[in-house]
Amino acid sequence: MSIAVNKKAFHDYFIEERFEAGMVLAGWEVKAIRAGRGNIKEAYVVIKSGEIFIIGMHITALPTASTHITPDPTRTRKLLLHTAQISKLIGKVERAGYALIPLDLHFTRGRVKIDIGLAKGKKQHDKRDAEAEKDWKREQGRLLKEQRR
Repeated sequence: MSIAVNKKAFHDYFIEERFEAGMVLAGWEVKAIRAGRGNIKEAYVVIKSGEIFIIGMHITALPTASTHITPDPTRTRKLLLHTAQISKLIGKVERAGYALIPLDLHFTRGRVKIDIGLAKGKKQHDKRDAEAEKDWKREQGRLLKEQRR
C-alpha cells in the first residue's frame, strides 16, 4: 500500500536500480504516516560514514501527538539496508556519479518501507524526449480507441 510517491524523481532522473529500505522511526512518526501525513518530494538520500540517511522527508505530527515530546517534522532518519547493498550503493555513488533518490513510501507487512533509486540525472533534452514519447503513446491510445468504434 503506497503512502507517498515522488513523481518528480521519474521526470528528473533515469532510475537504474531500486532498493527497498526500512526506516528508523519514532512512534508518533509511524502514526502520522499511517494517517497519510508523509511527504518525500523534497527529500534526498545521503551516505555518511557507511550508513544511509534520508534528509528532508517531511512527516507532519498529528495533533494528538504526545505532550512530552517536541516533534521535528524534517529530522534526519536512518535507512536500514543489508551491508552488501550499502557497499554497492557507496561504490556506485562515489565512482560513477549516481544519486540516491527516494521514490516511494509504502507499507510492507505492516512496516513502513521506502524505495530508493540509484539514479542518473536527465538533461533537458532527455526530459523533452520523454515527454514527447509519453504524448505520442497517449495519442496512439486515442487513435486505436477511435478505430475500434
